[in-house]
Amino acid sequence: MRHAPPEFRAGALQVLGVELSIIFVNWNGGELLRRAVESVAASPPSVAYEVFVVDNASSDESLALMRAGEVAASLEASGSLRVVESAENLGFGRGNNLAFSLADSPLVLLLNPDTEVTAGSVDRLIETLRSDDRIGATGPKLLNADGSTQVSVWRNPPAAWEMLLTGLWLHKLLPRRARGELLLGDHWDYSRRREVEMLSGAAMLVRREVIDEVGGFDERFHMYGEDNEWCLRMRRAGWKLVFEPEAVVMHLGAASSMKRWDSLEKLRVQSEAMLDFQRRCLPRRRRVVNLATACFLLSLQRAARRLRGRESRDVEQTLRLYAADLKRALREG
Repeated sequence: MRHAPPEFRAGALQVLGVELSIIFVNWNGGELLRRAVESVAASPPSVAYEVFVVDNASSDESLALMRAGEVAASLEASGSLRVVESAENLGFGRGNNLAFSLADSPLVLLLNPDTEVTAGSVDRLIETLRSDDRIGATGPKLLNADGSTQVSVWRNPPAAWEMLLTGLWLHKLLPRRARGELLLGDHWDYSRRREVEMLSGAAMLVRREVIDEVGGFDERFHMYGEDNEWCLRMRRAGWKLVFEPEAVVMHLGAASSMKRWDSLEKLRVQSEAMLDFQRRCLPRRRRVVNLATACFLLSLQRAARRLRGRESRDVEQTLRLYAADLKRALREG
């Protein structure tokens, strides 16, 4: 999963005795990158740490804005901030893998450049991870800019029964609490610590031991789908993933992607990534069932939109992608 790194420049020497490496993979993060790094310094963990910023050939002033701040300048001068400037856009997975190859600490915290950590949250994640030797990764509660809870925990990988339950609104027949515990996503209230099947790559603390065992991100995924695949690989290797609600991270969300794509194009990229994930990770039979179920539900959704005279370009685009992949899967048999 790990390839030779492309041409890059890395700043600052590694600080000895570091227990935690905090990684930001940045592409045109603008002012948000500076705020993210400064939030770590304002609410630091109690363990010795370093910060990696892997810049994916940004064309904006995000690195200059970060370095202009006193906090980043102080961290960089002390060797606690290591800036890696890539000559190309590596994507999320390759960018993190590059940092993994440079870091030697036993703990690694992935943070998006549009996140801000809150006081005590990193320590809480560390405590949770260390509470059980088989917990390989843990993730915090993510909050939107308005303070509302952001969906960050999902079932993984997707299953036809889940799609039918939600797509046909049959989940409404279940008691609210049971529905949330079963389906997670936006059905759950994110109120308790629990083992889950997937954590958001926007904020995730991982044992170095896990990375050494299962590898880093699959670099065939440029953006989206890579955290699905990585979490699935961890769980298949016997590691637990745990959601920790007492650790809180603010996450603006989609700050970089919306600079790159409009909403329809972003949906296409996400859909193709999910299809690629299923193609690589699921048995053919399960993949065919999932694809057929998705096509059935998307066809119903398209018909309902048309009857109401509503715009359906997003549904039609997704249906075309899933139908084409279903045909491909059937031919493979």
